[in-house]
Amino acid sequence: MDLTAGGKAACGPTCAYVQDCGAAASTPADVKELPSKLVFEIDMPGVKPGDVRVRVEDDRSLVVSGERRRCEDGEGECVSVEKFMRKFQLPEDADLDAITALCQDGVLTVTVEKPPPPEPKKPKTIDVKMG
Repeated sequence: MDLTAGGKAACGPTCAYVQDCGAAASTPADVKELPSKLVFEIDMPGVKPGDVRVRVEDDRSLVVSGERRRCEDGEGECVSVEKFMRKFQLPEDADLDAITALCQDGVLTVTVEKPPPPEPKKPKTIDVKMG
């Protein structure tokens, strides 16, 4: 599965490509585990949604990668590009078909749904019969 921050399918760089280009894994992220979902909030100031890729790899790894471009004022030419990548291991109960990504106000929020926890079993009462 490969999603852009806008939720549309796109081809993303391989992990080797991102690592070979000196990707920084130090992009700050908060991870919240709630009963019904996991929420990843990653600070991405100055990053456009089209420059971010969110993928799920076969080993249940959530990979957020992309690049932050720094451009000179007025010229429109980018003077530097900083690549970044964060990788998170998803739990077995994560629903890999229910993942959304939203980039807003410099924060990428990736939500991974989880099925609701099973209801606790109620004790079963056995009637005792007289023989």
